[in-house]
Amino acid sequence: MGFAETVGLRNLGSLESGKMYCGVAVIVFSLSNFMEKTTARLFRSSLGKKYVMAVSGVILLLFVIGHLIGNLQIFAHPDVINAYAHFLQNLGPGLWAVRLILLATVVAHIWSAVELTIENRRARPDSYEVKDTIQASYASRTMRISGFIVLAFILFHLAHFTLQVVNPEYQDLYTELADGTVVHDVHTMMVAGFQNVWISLFYIVAIGLLSVHLRHGIASMLQSLGWRNRKIAGPLEKVSIGLSILYFAGNAAIPLAIMAGFVS
Repeated sequence: MGFAETVGLRNLGSLESGKMYCGVAVIVFSLSNFMEKTTARLFRSSLGKKYVMAVSGVILLLFVIGHLIGNLQIFAHPDVINAYAHFLQNLGPGLWAVRLILLATVVAHIWSAVELTIENRRARPDSYEVKDTIQASYASRTMRISGFIVLAFILFHLAHFTLQVVNPEYQDLYTELADGTVVHDVHTMMVAGFQNVWISLFYIVAIGLLSVHLRHGIASMLQSLGWRNRKIAGPLEKVSIGLSILYFAGNAAIPLAIMAGFVS
């Protein structure tokens, strides 16, 4: 085979490869453009916002349950919750990644709630809205109010125990585990924090509102995801009420036990 023919074949191969790469690029661009437009339409639609609210609600529900399980370790030996907190703190960037995901989830949940509220008010005449409000449950009528109060509590709770800016002296609390590891004394910090009656009362009230929020939110979340029907509506209502009561009891037990002197 001559030199010219070899060069020609190479050029042909390069041309074919170029066409293939261009074809792949066009497909990727088309898919990206399609996904972008689909996502934009989804977030602009009421159905899409309901999905955002439901999915973010699932994530936050799992978090608050996990958070409660972690906090209930306050009733065990101090080393238990201190070792648990030390483990979380040692996650480093991983812990902050989780926090940022949770923050984004909270923002998405609030955004979708506000957007859906505005859309509902625009879609209904005043007479229908009054009638619908009377027929609605107490939980559903207080979802927005309780949601913002709970948000205020979460911000304070983060400033109090996580960032420790409310009581900077908490940053100097350290203790030694049984194996000799020096860790932040989270047990003492929680006891000192909840010995403040006003903080404990605020905590209990906020947890009560969050429990009411969960009671209605669980049913709404499952309905938005299409997992709720008439057949399971009754049992689901009982489960959501039971879960909300257990959640409130578990959280309220912590400051009550500390104020009563059972945990010190």
